[in-house]
Amino acid sequence: MYFTIALNLFKKFLFTTITKPVYNEDYIMGILVSGLVNIETTLQIDTFPLEYEPVRYPFWGIATTVSGVGVNVSLALHTLGKPVHFCTMLGTDVYGEMAHEWMQHQGLSLEFFIRRLPQTAQSVILYDKAGRRQIHVDLKNIQEQRYPLELFEVAIERASVAVLCNINFNRHLLEVAKEKGIPVCTDVHTIADPEDEYNRDFMAAADILFLSDEKLWAAPDVAARDLMKRYHNRLIVIGMGARGALLLEENGTCIELPAVHTRPVVSTIGAGDALFASFINFYVDGFSPLESLKRAMVFASWKIGTTGAAQGFLNSYELEKLYAQDLQSAI
Repeated sequence: MYFTIALNLFKKFLFTTITKPVYNEDYIMGILVSGLVNIETTLQIDTFPLEYEPVRYPFWGIATTVSGVGVNVSLALHTLGKPVHFCTMLGTDVYGEMAHEWMQHQGLSLEFFIRRLPQTAQSVILYDKAGRRQIHVDLKNIQEQRYPLELFEVAIERASVAVLCNINFNRHLLEVAKEKGIPVCTDVHTIADPEDEYNRDFMAAADILFLSDEKLWAAPDVAARDLMKRYHNRLIVIGMGARGALLLEENGTCIELPAVHTRPVVSTIGAGDALFASFINFYVDGFSPLESLKRAMVFASWKIGTTGAAQGFLNSYELEKLYAQDLQSAI
């Protein structure tokens, strides 16, 4: 018996030291992501506003892919080399099957997928040649759902951080993560009120809070301080599109970084998700908030050179190479 125990301990030591890059969920803590999956159809238009025409023929301008905040964040982290425990809810329809198979093909674990909805969420996104986009999301009945608590508790035991997207089926999970002492990260996207009723629970639970500057009630630095005063977050990052990003730390340090340009912009769809995911990737690796954001901005800049929200992700080697080039060009 003692020989067997010793042999198993040696195998574990051998795995974690010699073959460390190989992911095994029994030994390596990962990142829990719980969020939306939807079927995304993108349509390229000439400009906003879109003038009425009875028929248009945008050759190669329409594409349908699997997306959603949960997918975008999970796939970005996975591409960067992180083990991801992805919790989500899909429909039993053909779109749910399509999404299930596609994510399996991408190498994402399907262990925490629930397929019981009558229909899978869908989105239609218009984007113009300047990269601006307009998103139409049909969530079907997903906002009436709750992710199973017993399955979430299994997933969170394997995680060092929980990315809980601001979808209703996550709301009851915020308290669970906080009780277990797991840091919570969330992106509330666009809000116009620091007391936003829908997002208040998510903002209050977030150790790391992301949002966009698109509908803010005040200048980004003022809005960030308003939020931190109310919710006592550790870090707040506000994406400001072509103007860059703002970082506020709990010690009061507030820094604005200019935008990074790595290649021509095709569409800004998913830029915020890319920034969010890559920041978390580096922050959990021990990078400072500022260094994490600098690298995340390069990652997001490269990503928006593609059409879909779940496309254009760099792996860690490609990102570090591009980041070094960006630093060199700035000198």
